[in-house]
Amino acid sequence: MSGLEFYDLSHAWGHGMPEWPSSPGIRVNQIQFHAKDGQLVHEMDAIMHRGTHMDAPVHVTADWPTITGYETWRFFGTGVAVSIPKGRWEVITADDLEAAEPRIQPHDIVMINTGSHRLFGDNDDYFNYSPGLYDDSARWLVERQVKLVGIGVQAMDHPLGTKLVEHGPGPSHPHLIEEYRREFGHDPAVDFPHWEPAHKILMGNGIPGIENVGGDLDAVTGRRCTFATFPWRWTEGDGCGVRVVAILDPDGSYRIS
Repeated sequence: MSGLEFYDLSHAWGHGMPEWPSSPGIRVNQIQFHAKDGQLVHEMDAIMHRGTHMDAPVHVTADWPTITGYETWRFFGTGVAVSIPKGRWEVITADDLEAAEPRIQPHDIVMINTGSHRLFGDNDDYFNYSPGLYDDSARWLVERQVKLVGIGVQAMDHPLGTKLVEHGPGPSHPHLIEEYRREFGHDPAVDFPHWEPAHKILMGNGIPGIENVGGDLDAVTGRRCTFATFPWRWTEGDGCGVRVVAILDPDGSYRIS
């Protein structure tokens, strides 16, 4: 292990962390502390769909596997961190992925850097107006037989393919529909008719997806390296927080498939 470089691609977890719109807040209580008990113990009440995390297939489709249904070999291996700069409400396309450097190869773990992770915080720019994947880019990743996908935006899907607008239990943010009409002259449903297609296409093919990748993502973007991304062994889990680590060998000789 001598000479290897380790990079944390995760956002910090804990009290006061940024939340996806309409999600319940995280509650962290200190139940034991040194002056009273001689030790420190915290109690946490939260859902797993926050910060850097991985959804389970059952999160989006009934009777699909829980978080332990993924094959564990998918959580570790060689891959690429690619730069695909995108702005407000732009879509990551199959052509973007095809042109990305280093080239995405079969069985790669793929981390996508749009630049949005730099906005991570309690704000509309990150959660409501970010870019994202949609159906054609998800199909491209399946066709390339990638091992796992991570992305530095609010969800695996474009925000206008989520419940923020008229999908699933939405709209939780109906004002976005009016904003889209004013900007583009039609409802977002015209351009985003499907509910979370990237979730369903990727996970339906056994490919885990990690949302809200961040941390040192810029430091490894444009590089081929090794990733470790293990979730908990939670047999009923609908999702799980993930510590994403990238490993680089400056000599270029460290590769695990």
